[in-house]
Amino acid sequence: MSATAAIDVAGGLRAAPPVVETVGVSKRFGANQALKEVSISIPAGESRALVGRNGAGKSTLVAAITGLIVPDAGTIRLAGAPAPAYTDRAAWRARVACVYQRSTMIPTLTVAENLFLNDQPIRGGRIDWPALQRQAERALADWGLNVDVTLDAAELGVEQRQIVEIARALLKGTRFIILDEPTAQLEGREVARLFERIRRLQESGVTFLYISHHLEEIYEVCRSVTVMRDGRIVAEAPLSEMPKDRLVAAMVGDHAQDLSRRRVRANVTRKDVAPCLDVRNLKVGEIVRDVSFSVAPGECIGIAGLVGSGKEDIADAIAGLIKPEGGTVTVGGEPLPGGRVAETRERGVGYVPRDRHRLGLIPQLGVGENLTMTIVDRFGSAGFISPAARSRTAERLIKSLEVVVSSQDQPIGELSGGNQQKAIMGRALASDPKLLVLVHPTQGVDIASKESLFAIVEKSRGEGTAVLIVSDDLDELVACDRVLVVFKGEIVQSFGSDWGEKEVVAAIEGVGNRE
Repeated sequence: MSATAAIDVAGGLRAAPPVVETVGVSKRFGANQALKEVSISIPAGESRALVGRNGAGKSTLVAAITGLIVPDAGTIRLAGAPAPAYTDRAAWRARVACVYQRSTMIPTLTVAENLFLNDQPIRGGRIDWPALQRQAERALADWGLNVDVTLDAAELGVEQRQIVEIARALLKGTRFIILDEPTAQLEGREVARLFERIRRLQESGVTFLYISHHLEEIYEVCRSVTVMRDGRIVAEAPLSEMPKDRLVAAMVGDHAQDLSRRRVRANVTRKDVAPCLDVRNLKVGEIVRDVSFSVAPGECIGIAGLVGSGKEDIADAIAGLIKPEGGTVTVGGEPLPGGRVAETRERGVGYVPRDRHRLGLIPQLGVGENLTMTIVDRFGSAGFISPAARSRTAERLIKSLEVVVSSQDQPIGELSGGNQQKAIMGRALASDPKLLVLVHPTQGVDIASKESLFAIVEKSRGEGTAVLIVSDDLDELVACDRVLVVFKGEIVQSFGSDWGEKEVVAAIEGVGNRE
């Protein structure tokens, strides 16, 4: 009997219940309505793709159906039964498992120990280590998975880790596995092997929910697709009935028209002006290969791509956070040192990191100190700082940036996210840079703060500062004259001042990109 059939009380065949079914599930985090009456049903044996732009609600939905968050409204059923109590983690793991991009294994334990954690074979009151190894080898072999069970988890590659995490989920009894961006860190041959394993497991009755930004992949490995946008499900269909252009249109929706109305093209690249930033044949690690582009004074260029595409590595290399393996980066005709942040800043590069809490600010220090910490050498000499000079500069920056603060001594950690981001932008501008490198510059701020930040960018451009915005958020890319799309470490498409949202999204997601 197939995995998708069951016997009813009359002895006939009936369809098995869905492996997961949600009805009207909603979830709010503060002012953000992350899920809005989401209803989804995934049949047993299905391979369903879940797609949507960043912030569409995919991660929140996964957290709900794996029991990590409690919905504000709606119901969840797993294999036809009500969801377990949220305190019963074992019951959840027996019904649904998620293999995340980041490993959930304990790195200092072996593969065998991770597979049978808290369920090891016992003999004479002690763990039977030979039996544990045999059981682990047998479990992996049963599913056609080949990994040395005596290796520490820390020694595993990404592909091997995924194999072990899938096997661990199957051993817990679940036949419903969620794969969250499973190919983000895999090479081509590893991707092909993963797909083959998914097909083989599906034939044995395992159901998959496959989350990916690589739209080309879902057509290869999935049968159907659910599209989310703004916390809602906006489309659901067999992939045979959902061509790529329709899928991208569903992901973008009317948002594209809204962005077009808001877009301002304040600058057109001048061919007769020497570039402010010139990147030639840049190579960073094993990700970024032979990347070349330039940015003119006053021009705003977008670098767009998926997580793991290499876009942020390009930004970090330009800002001096990492040293490139090859190529050159010049600003104002002067080569940058590579891997040296202070010297890179001195040569004219201002930088706003994506994670303002980890890299952007010191929360216990005052706003004034955070704003001016990169230019303290201007306030004195021989290691002495003039508090009055520093205070005057801080007040000028606070006023010009319209940072809402009680005093410049107020700890920056007490400010709202928008005001913190303005301060970080101000610190990047304090050194009068020739080039601003902004990585997701408006992430996590409200609409009013976004408009203020973009106004700061436009003012800087008007004064001749070149701007590089690194993001895959269309709301941030609207400020750009050109958008370069990075896919698997290479610039695969370049869009001019008339770039269209749907075309850019398709390129970011890997639809139709050159190989």
